[in-house]
Amino acid sequence: MGHDESARGSSEISPSANTVAPDPDPDQVESGGDRLGVHVVWELLLLVGAVGVAYLLWRENPETLRGDGLRSLLVDGAVLGLLALAAGLSLRTSAVNLAIGPAAVAAALHMAEQGDRGAAAALGPAIAAAVLGGLLLAFVVTVLHVPAWAASLAAGAALVGYIERRSEPVLPQGSYDPTSDALYLFAGFAALTVLGGLFGALPPIRRLIGRFRPVTDPARRQGALGPVVAGGALVASSVLAVLAGSLLGTPAAGPVAVGSGLDWTVLAVGTALLAGTSAFGRRGGILGTLLAVSLVTLVRTDLQASGLTASRWAVGAVALGVGLVVTRMIEAYGGARDDREAVDDSPDPDEQLHAEWSTRRPEPFTDWAATLPPPPAERPTNQWDLPDWGTGRHWDPSRR
Repeated sequence: MGHDESARGSSEISPSANTVAPDPDPDQVESGGDRLGVHVVWELLLLVGAVGVAYLLWRENPETLRGDGLRSLLVDGAVLGLLALAAGLSLRTSAVNLAIGPAAVAAALHMAEQGDRGAAAALGPAIAAAVLGGLLLAFVVTVLHVPAWAASLAAGAALVGYIERRSEPVLPQGSYDPTSDALYLFAGFAALTVLGGLFGALPPIRRLIGRFRPVTDPARRQGALGPVVAGGALVASSVLAVLAGSLLGTPAAGPVAVGSGLDWTVLAVGTALLAGTSAFGRRGGILGTLLAVSLVTLVRTDLQASGLTASRWAVGAVALGVGLVVTRMIEAYGGARDDREAVDDSPDPDEQLHAEWSTRRPEPFTDWAATLPPPPAERPTNQWDLPDWGTGRHWDPSRR
């Protein structure tokens, strides 16, 4: 009977001991319907900051906001805007591209050396190389499923090797002057970023571009659609970086210095984070990139006009530091209400692990007498008929 109870107890133990809760579906955990209120508040602060810096710049150096100074300012804004747009696009898909800075410098050097053939003739091979390089980077990130920051950093190192083949700054050989089209260049960047922000605010699109964002195990593959979107973003960001670099390789920008270009990466990623794009992916605002680019460009111009050092490393480090704080704010207050409830209702990992390892034991027996076999019959023993332990003889009461 005890054996039967033990067997039944073991049969009850097995299902609960071997049951493991399935991983949640990314579509169910994060719906993509984020709240945009936190982005609106932050973008209002960016607008106030940009207007304030522009007012100070107008009072101290009004010539920078009119005539040739304004056209040069717009070109600088377009260059930083294209790079920030490239960084923000790759960040939104959780596949950050750290090679955008070296790609821009490499494109600037190529444009400076081949510009005498014409802007279109020099730009065509650069864009083709950006597409091929972006496809290779997308293949490594999505097919091999490795971190995008590591793969893009390796790609950036390869581009730095190409850049350092020159030992001295390169004087541009072309004749195209981007300041003549400064307004159109900046307006084109502004249209791209605003339309992209409006398009990305739609919940289905937001959920689509965020499918590559890990929600449980970073090594877990999340279907085929997420890698396709992330790969497309890597290709597009590479093309945008080359377009930005082509503006740096024109005579109006002066000689192209030989450098790694990582300072441009830091500045672009910092500006994208400052705009309200989450470092974890998916979440971002509508006007944030336009306002952040305007603010950073005005700050750098004001520092240069005042005779102060406006290093891209320093400005990028400040923007990156503030942007990380903004990311924490966006992640804390920008999630959808149903996403928050899904996280709050999820079991505690320690409790879930304890439940998986705990076993159900059989109930204790209440009547042990009913389960024990009856004792064997024994002959009654005379209490006086006991051995004498000292002599080995029985004690005789007549001997006294």
